[in-house]
Amino acid sequence: MTLGGVTLQPLVPVWALALLVLPLLGLAVWQAVVAGRPGPDGAPRPGAPRAAWLRRAGAVVLLGIIGLAPSVASTDRDTSVANVDMFFVVDRTGSMAAEDYGPEGGQERLDGVRHDIRSLTEAIPGARYSIISFDSQASRQLPLTTDARAITSWADTFHREITRYSQGSLTDRPLDELRSALQGSAEQHPANVRLVFFLTDGEQTAEGEPRSFVDLAPLVDGGAVLGYGTAEGGRMKEYDPDVEPEEAEYIIDWSQPSQDGEPVEALSVLDEESLTALADQLGVPYVHRQEPSETASLVAGVDPQQVAADGRRDVTAYRPVVWPFALALVALLGLEAWFWSRSASRSLVRPTTARASATGGPAPGPGAGEPGAHGDGDRSPSGTPTADRVEVRR
Repeated sequence: MTLGGVTLQPLVPVWALALLVLPLLGLAVWQAVVAGRPGPDGAPRPGAPRAAWLRRAGAVVLLGIIGLAPSVASTDRDTSVANVDMFFVVDRTGSMAAEDYGPEGGQERLDGVRHDIRSLTEAIPGARYSIISFDSQASRQLPLTTDARAITSWADTFHREITRYSQGSLTDRPLDELRSALQGSAEQHPANVRLVFFLTDGEQTAEGEPRSFVDLAPLVDGGAVLGYGTAEGGRMKEYDPDVEPEEAEYIIDWSQPSQDGEPVEALSVLDEESLTALADQLGVPYVHRQEPSETASLVAGVDPQQVAADGRRDVTAYRPVVWPFALALVALLGLEAWFWSRSASRSLVRPTTARASATGGPAPGPGAGEPGAHGDGDRSPSGTPTADRVEVRR
């Protein structure tokens, strides 16, 4: 709620604040009205004076204002953290181990993936990064984090899926995880720019038709589909964590007839048609990555230090302005304490005076206690004490 440029940011729900303040305010106002009326005999009514109840009503009003937390909006630019959320979707199926990457074509495709993740992370420092990987199933390896070292450490150490557990590949397996991540980013940080980098060879070897990513396009502001591999294809070694990479054997394509009695090694081929379709669905470009080259051009249109054209990188913060009301409340409470202490002091003096009157002893006066000062009134003319006389009335 905004009133005259001041925005209310209640510290507690408004209904809870009203439940606390309104009864107290009603009680104070009612008591102030009653205290202002004269008694039946025209004398002031007993109890706290009207001014005291008005002070208490004012304190309740100030308490309510503080609870509403009036704030002033200020728009700033966050320079410590770039307003960019980067999502890396990484293919870890067995085909990504095909040896047709690099200048000489003998490196695994995963080597290119590792290089590009590190390079893109360095290209936009201070962003928030997340990694979603997929093989036979998809999983979020790292939620959004500003820890770039966690991203590069994962890129340096991750492995492809174990060969004996492979169930083929489909590019739509990370669809649900990516949707959840993008929606969460849009809800929690709507001002941020969201980039998606999909790193895969596009190969489809599992049964079924891949689902479309077109519904995610409105949540994606940029990025790219990065394709790895060649049209000629490359061989892949099996992966078993208990076997040294040098001792691993190449995967055999048992669907092909043997040649000269020898089984045929399987080849993984880049599927650029699938990659282009995926890029179109996400609304990002497709880029073929054949060797470890620069990636700055992939994020050339994203400058996290500048305000985006749509103004989404302007972050609005609300600064509470409650100190004047708090000072006024402290002043009223101080007055209340002072008047209460004076009233308590008077109430302690009155019982003492009342007890002295009840004993019948007059207050000491001049000459009290001096010999003969009042002796004639206590003795008979003969000098003997007179007997006390008691009169009983019926």
